[in-house]
Parts: sequence; C-alpha cells; structure tokens
Amino acid sequence: MSYKKLFSLENKVAIVSGGAGGIGQKIVEGLVEFGAKVVITDIKEVRSSEVEFIKTDVTNSKSVKSMVEEVKSKYGRIDILINCAGVNKRVPVIEFPEEEWDRIMDINLKGTFLMCKEVGKVMADQKYGRIVNFGSVSSVLGHPNHSAYAASKGGVLLFTKVFAMEMAKNNVTVNCIGPAYIETSLTSAHLREGDNYKKIVSTIPMGRLGKPEDVVGAVIYLASDAAAFTTGSLLLVDGGRTAD
Repeated sequence: MSYKKLFSLENKVAIVSGGAGGIGQKIVEGLVEFGAKVVITDIKEVRSSEVEFIKTDVTNSKSVKSMVEEVKSKYGRIDILINCAGVNKRVPVIEFPEEEWDRIMDINLKGTFLMCKEVGKVMADQKYGRIVNFGSVSSVLGHPNHSAYAASKGGVLLFTKVFAMEMAKNNVTVNCIGPAYIETSLTSAHLREGDNYKKIVSTIPMGRLGKPEDVVGAVIYLASDAAAFTTGSLLLVDGGRTAD
C-alpha cells in the first residue's frame, strides 16, 4: 500500500462554493495541485485556465440544482464538495437588523444545506464522496457581536454531524473545519479598527492570526482517502484558540 497516494486527488471532481473568496482561492489552488478537477461556484466571477466557474447563488435551490446538473452532465460524477461560502456582520444582539440575520443564515447555513442536499444525491448514487463544510471556532465558542454568525456556524457543525450519520452507509464522509480568525481582504478593515488586531491575536496561543494557506492542508486531508474513516468530525485550525 502506498500511503503517499492516500492524499492524491488525481482526477477527482471537486466543487468549491465561495471559491472566489480569500480562503476559497487557496483551497482551489491546493485541490488543483493535488490533481483534482475543480469547479468554482460563486456569485463573483472567476476566470482561470485551470478551473471551471459556474455562477451560483447557494441560497437559491434552483441555482444550486442547475449547477449540480451541469457538473454531473460534464464530468459524470462529483467526488468532493467544499462549502466555504460565508459572511459575517458584527453587531450586538439587541441592535442586530433582522434582514442581516436572515442574510447570514441564508448564505452560511441554508447554503450549506442546499449544496449538501443536491451534491449528496449524486454522491449517494455513486457510493463515494467527501464533503467538507466550513464551521468556525464560533461553532463552539461565544464571541460578543457574532450572534448570527455563531448561530449559523453552530448550525453547520450539527448539520454536518447529522448528515454524516445519514451518508455513512453510502461511503460518503461529511466533516467540518473550524478556523480561528483568518486574515483576508474581507477581514482587513475590521482588523485595522482600533486595537482589534492586538485583541484578537492575544486570544490565540500561537500568537498570530490564521492565513488562508493554514486551512489548505486540513481540506486536502478531509477531501482525500486519508480521511476515509473520519466522518462527523470538527477539525479545528485555530492556533490553539479553543485549547483552554
């Protein structure tokens, strides 16, 4: 047996929701390097000779179904699904706008559900699949001003556990990654406000924020046959944030 080959994604067909984002871009690069054929689904267009792009609204069931049908028609199968589309808004609960709560739930939680539902049908039929959902340290910790985000990511974690139980008989694994604060273009504005950067770094034992590259190895592991007997798990990539 070649243990090195356990991590190979050669000729695997992978869908990455939110693949145009800062974290998503690095995940796509990693999947391609390990041999996968990658389809990015996002509302923001991506142009690349290495991957395919299908504009998709993860909150819309028709949009998701259409995308899945297109991928299945072209490639004949779907082996890997990475759900990393997500948004956040930092506001105290008593000031939180209802429409923003709904938007965050729709993208983070409903979007994960719809993608898993439609891709899961294909994986169940082919009796193989690797699904990686994106939770957060906020899936298990309470952070002030993160009510909608934490509720959505806590929901993603428990949804992952339930779906893992349901799909285990089909040789489909469903796992969740929980990053700590990742420094991207989307988080840079918040980090520049006051002493936010210093405060956040102080909560991480390794003394730094996460980088998008930090989550790639975890994704490759969970998307590969190295994790064939790992399902329903939360893999925390947090620099020790949740260790205390």
